[in-house]
Amino acid sequence: METRPYVSWQMMNDFMIDVFKKYGVPEKDAAVCADVLLESDRRGIESHGCNRFKPIYIDRFEKGTLLPHTDIEILKDTPTTVVMDAHDGMGMVAAHAMMEKLIGKAKIYGMAGGAIRNSTHYGIAGYWTGMAAKEGMIGITGTNARPSIAPTFGVENMMGTNPLTFSLPTDEEFPFCLDCATSIVQRGKIEYYARSGKDTPAGMVITDEGKTMTDSEEILKALVSGKAALAPLGGVGDEMAGYKGYGYAAVVEILSAALAGGSFMKALTGIDENGNPQMYHLGHFFFVINPEFFMGEDTFRKTAGEICRALRASKKAPGEERIYTAGEKEYLAWLERKDKGVPVGEAVQKELISLRDKFSLPYVFPFEKQ
Repeated sequence: METRPYVSWQMMNDFMIDVFKKYGVPEKDAAVCADVLLESDRRGIESHGCNRFKPIYIDRFEKGTLLPHTDIEILKDTPTTVVMDAHDGMGMVAAHAMMEKLIGKAKIYGMAGGAIRNSTHYGIAGYWTGMAAKEGMIGITGTNARPSIAPTFGVENMMGTNPLTFSLPTDEEFPFCLDCATSIVQRGKIEYYARSGKDTPAGMVITDEGKTMTDSEEILKALVSGKAALAPLGGVGDEMAGYKGYGYAAVVEILSAALAGGSFMKALTGIDENGNPQMYHLGHFFFVINPEFFMGEDTFRKTAGEICRALRASKKAPGEERIYTAGEKEYLAWLERKDKGVPVGEAVQKELISLRDKFSLPYVFPFEKQ
């Protein structure tokens, strides 16, 4: 049962927009960024929601590794493709502009693809594929990130958590949405464990000596120093097929960098050779497919829905109450939270109060009244 206090969606949205604006983010861009962060919380994916507002965005403004104004440059634009340079601005703003362009192209030509270089963290990947699904289209995206994953049989963190994400429209209340990292655990989840005072489960992180590591605070430090790495999806070694996660992570790394001619792997650490903060220069790729150019949107939705329903209706393991399909748990989280707001723990409460007081913003949070 949830014991943390809730902040209304409207208050959290308005507050984040106001803080973003104080750092120089244009209001329209701030609204996009706040909505992307809140979409994570709506889906119950707290590792990418307001938990990350300060450490991933505000702190980076202050360190100079994220620019509040996003100067998007179109490097190439054809009837079905787009290549952008985000010039170290807000990754969420660049991604939003990209998806609007690709959806428009896919409505005309059936398919479209794009890539962005010199970008920054673009939030929950499922937000971008979800934009396509809302238009009755298939969305695909991936992004590289700070090196975290060690290749199978290796211990050096070489690639980011590199999500490979799909959203497919269905005839149900929610799309099929598979949004997950290609590592066995994402860095944001470990940040969440650390902020909650929890250990990271054994087997997810290995040291540069090949040993397991569970102290979440120490893991975050070791990932930065290169003394630890995340295991790829599947786990350490060959026995649990970790090579599959390793392979998919490499696919995302290549597409994120090569399509836009951008940076990759060790060039994405955010730290220069002298240990000073520097820009991240991340890359993202996107594809939109319009089912209307195949056998039609209605046919696609119906078939996708039937497949999902058949999976959920299949025989359950002993003791299990139900089977889920991708995107269902997130939809149920929204139904649970839509009238309550965003649950915020103590660490986030302190950050919200600190930012409010810093800029003398006129907010009184519900948890202050308890």
